[in-house]
Amino acid sequence: MKLVKKSGSAQSPSGSGLLRKPVSRRAFLRGSGLAVGGAAVAGMIPGTMVKKAKAAKRVPDPRAEVKQVKTVCGHCSVGCSTIAEVQNGVWIGQEPAFDSPINLGAHCAKGAALRNHGHSQRRVKYPMKMVGGRWQRISWDQAIEEIGDKLLAIREESGPDAFWFAGSSKANNEGAYLQRKFAAFWGSNNCDHQARICHSTTVAGVANTWGYGAQTNSYNDINKAKAIIMCGSNAAEAHPVAMQMILRAKEGGAKLIVMDPRFTRTAAHSDVYVRFRSGTDVALMWGLLWHIFENEWEDKEYIRQRVYGMEHVREEVAKWNPQEVERVTGVGRDAMYEVAKLMADNRPGTFVWCMGGTQHTIGSNYVRAYNCLQLALGNIGVEGGGANIFRGHDNVQGATDIGPNPDNLPGYYPLAEGGWRHWSRVWGVDFDWLAARFEQMEYSDGRGGTTKPMFTPGITVSRWIDGVLEDKANVAQRDNIRAVMFWGHGPNSQTRGPEMKRAFEKLDLLVVADPYPTVSAVLHDRKENTYLLPIATQFEQAGSCTASNRSLQWREKVIDPLYEHKPDAEFAYLLARKLGFAEEMFKNYEIVNNMPTPESVLREVNRGAWSIGYTGQSPERLKEHMANQRHFDVVSLKAEGGPLDGETYCLPWPCYGTPEMKHPGTHVLYDTSKHVMEGGGNFRANFGTERDGVTLLAEDSWSKGAEIQGGYPQFDHALLKQLGWWDELTPEEKAEAEGKSWTTDLSGGIIRVAMKHGCHPFGNAKARALVWNFPDPVPVHREPLYTPRHDLTADYPTYEDRAVFYRLPTRWKSVQAKDYSREFPLIHTSGRLVEYEGAGEETRSNPYLAELKQDMFVEINPADANNANVRDGQTVWLEGPEGGRLKIKALVTNRVGRGTVFTPFHFGGHFQGEDLLAKYPEGAAPYVRGESTNTATTYGYDAVTMMQETKTTLCRVVPA
Repeated sequence: MKLVKKSGSAQSPSGSGLLRKPVSRRAFLRGSGLAVGGAAVAGMIPGTMVKKAKAAKRVPDPRAEVKQVKTVCGHCSVGCSTIAEVQNGVWIGQEPAFDSPINLGAHCAKGAALRNHGHSQRRVKYPMKMVGGRWQRISWDQAIEEIGDKLLAIREESGPDAFWFAGSSKANNEGAYLQRKFAAFWGSNNCDHQARICHSTTVAGVANTWGYGAQTNSYNDINKAKAIIMCGSNAAEAHPVAMQMILRAKEGGAKLIVMDPRFTRTAAHSDVYVRFRSGTDVALMWGLLWHIFENEWEDKEYIRQRVYGMEHVREEVAKWNPQEVERVTGVGRDAMYEVAKLMADNRPGTFVWCMGGTQHTIGSNYVRAYNCLQLALGNIGVEGGGANIFRGHDNVQGATDIGPNPDNLPGYYPLAEGGWRHWSRVWGVDFDWLAARFEQMEYSDGRGGTTKPMFTPGITVSRWIDGVLEDKANVAQRDNIRAVMFWGHGPNSQTRGPEMKRAFEKLDLLVVADPYPTVSAVLHDRKENTYLLPIATQFEQAGSCTASNRSLQWREKVIDPLYEHKPDAEFAYLLARKLGFAEEMFKNYEIVNNMPTPESVLREVNRGAWSIGYTGQSPERLKEHMANQRHFDVVSLKAEGGPLDGETYCLPWPCYGTPEMKHPGTHVLYDTSKHVMEGGGNFRANFGTERDGVTLLAEDSWSKGAEIQGGYPQFDHALLKQLGWWDELTPEEKAEAEGKSWTTDLSGGIIRVAMKHGCHPFGNAKARALVWNFPDPVPVHREPLYTPRHDLTADYPTYEDRAVFYRLPTRWKSVQAKDYSREFPLIHTSGRLVEYEGAGEETRSNPYLAELKQDMFVEINPADANNANVRDGQTVWLEGPEGGRLKIKALVTNRVGRGTVFTPFHFGGHFQGEDLLAKYPEGAAPYVRGESTNTATTYGYDAVTMMQETKTTLCRVVPA
């Protein structure tokens, strides 16, 4: 494949330095009067300022005071602040938050249109249920009673696991945490949320490489990068404000490399663009490492000190000579060499990836291959380097950290007895009482043994349809799923649409709890036992949310709901009270108007989530950070003077110890150049201290100021005693810490003493290039299940089928066995648009955004269009190999190469040519409706996480 280069784009600009770095509010105000040219100044002013809206004319008293309320955008994970203007309880306008060190007053189209959430006419306005196939209004009391009665009856007949629900990556941290706690007190692990199908492979791959499954640096830190490689990320559309950080780094001389099957808006800004075949990222990364190892560009000392198992990666990389890389990926030797040399010559370099790198049947392999490239170059744990993993929803990071995951407890504590006992202590409930809430029979664990459901990962959001449709004898729980609740989740984000429709229709009970009806309300042909419950948006409740850079920002409540919407916490309380466990579940909280205050919920999180450092971010500290945003540097995120001097903006986790210890938060993970009390660290010792006679601990490497100058294990009571530091605990701390580790010591004493000596509580180890507990200890390329190169499956086959995986049988080899590529010759991939977010229900219901993009479409290369007799703008059928098909518009363009088509995934409300308008409650249909791309996507799941495959399947396009 030919390498495409953009010339001249990396040159530093001449003239004022104002255009070369992030602009704070103060610099903006100073610079706006400088003679730098009118066009230049105009370019710095965010074009998304929204002034007073006409809705203000409806305010009864125009003389009433206008309040300014600071909130955080509810769309992507960048974490932009905005100022809402509220008069007499009406959200009348919004202003950019220039003081925010993250967005500096800028917004994308979605952020500029936030105000519509406050008065949208397209929401579910009151509880409704379906009677004879028609929606009828009911009261909240009736809804809770009827839903509760049905759930209790199903529990009696089929056990607690017959109820499954999707929580939300859009709930605040407190709401997401209560969703996971709700599942635990109901007695099931059958809960999940959006992260499963966007970045679960990231979390697993990154956490198993160096300790934590999160972005290592930050958007702001990209300003310090000298090279930026983006693979599977189209930030210009998916994260537009973060793209500004990338462009600022580029203005400062950083080289921008974009590797993507599609020439995106992001690729248009690149110095080097490489087009490769979708589904071949591992081969692509090993092709880069082949040149790095061949030319000895790797950081040998960094690898010796801080990396375990790189020699095993070398063995695999040796197989990927330039000829083999080109055969599999389509990218030639010269292109691969140039990218490898750019990365080697321009360090530190950062690696950015998004769902283009995660949503694959071997997504965990992709992520670890990216990691190995960065480790080989010494780019992890340094400013300007890192794995900058841009996440999708505003709180998908927080919901992953402490929310409704089926395979762990809040803070990534395991489903093992030790994890449950820890949280039982935090919650103040007896472990045996909690265990009795779960099904007591044992089922296959998929590894030749049996285990109880309490200790078994639940069914994932990617596979709930199989939990409904699969033969009961093949499901590792007492019964199939009979009741489903979508609590802030749009199902059109999931694959296999036709089968999903059948699953919806087989359920005994369906509950949709959401501000908008979502596709869950209309995809099926149900007649009864279906409920719509209006849940408040993020702007009608207060609480914290975690941006992709791990900073926790506090959102103030902007307005009361116009309609009968209830916050997540109130809904959880009312339903738990009906189901009989509210007294135990909510005992630690301050309850006001049937809901716990978000402050009291966050304090409980602070008391329990030691493992990832969600303990230092008290509500008071977060509110103080939001009130003093202007004090934080826009590159380092460090406060300069003032009451928060030296702290990192909104205390990115880990923020260790109690709030009183004043840990500043961690801007760059694993950075040994800083003291632990300045946010420094090292790789986590989470996998033991030795394997096969080789140490897993760091050698000749430690964080600044550490009294243990070398590797060391995680801290626990025994290590403190061995080091002679035990007596530095108070008597109260000793009583609590005895027999505990730093993750289960509720006093925080072990952490306090470790940090007093400059040591990291989680130890000091090497990152793992060899992950022995994964199906592929070293990442290998495996052809997609639906591959256009079936000839390669003999050399690069998929996995064997498994009888039990996350409680379900999972097929790989049996699906890949058939060659579909002749009948369906085009690779079908998908992605985001700047105008819409996620499943699109909120944004397609916003008139300002709906006007910008009104048709669902498929991008198709001119050659493929001519072969299919398709013209630009023509209505076509896109048909998938499992029977799903889409009736959409054709956009003929060279943005996609021959053999590949692209569709956005934000649309819904049509199904295989039919407009579902009549199925929506009156007045609640989105302004823009269209086919869900996942109606035509296919089977395929990651062998570690159950991530769905949405980026590489097959299709054909024919005239409609």
